[in-house]
Amino acid sequence: MLFDVETDPVLRSQILERFAAELMTDVERARLFGLPEGCRIRERAKILAPEKLKCGKHIWIGEGTILDAQGGLEIGDYTQIGTGVMIWTHSSYKQAILGETGRTREHIEYKQTKIGSRVFIAGPSVVLPGVTIGDGAIIQPLTLVSRDILPSEAYGTALEMRRMARRIEALEATLSERSQASSFSSENSA
Repeated sequence: MLFDVETDPVLRSQILERFAAELMTDVERARLFGLPEGCRIRERAKILAPEKLKCGKHIWIGEGTILDAQGGLEIGDYTQIGTGVMIWTHSSYKQAILGETGRTREHIEYKQTKIGSRVFIAGPSVVLPGVTIGDGAIIQPLTLVSRDILPSEAYGTALEMRRMARRIEALEATLSERSQASSFSSENSA
């Protein structure tokens, strides 16, 4: 038989729903997934556990985006989530390293993830479980968000690398000054 007769009917319904969604407009697709007024969701975007998604109005969700709501996901009004973004609320690494993949869900960790209002997340980026992104924050492309982001904060891999380089330069300058001061002090005491 082609189809597994033991497949959960809810899962089968979700699969058929996703297939039908590919033939719809962004607005029709958002309506199909039960998203609020003014929301748009592009092709191949996927919502895991949509019943646990609390979504604001006028959200734009890009192509191929994955919104994992299994641990609880909140997204505020007027937020844009770019193409290929992955927002996670669960992690199964313990299940994998314990050799339990496909046998039990006992060691899967679930953490609520919150995305504020008027947030821009450029794709492709990844937001890890349990992270909160404050209102008005900007996430740059190709960023792994592994910590909470403050309201109106701009955050990104390239931005963090530049900040780190400036801190290293400042530390090196301080060390150089101290080394020179120490050398000067040694010469004067001799």
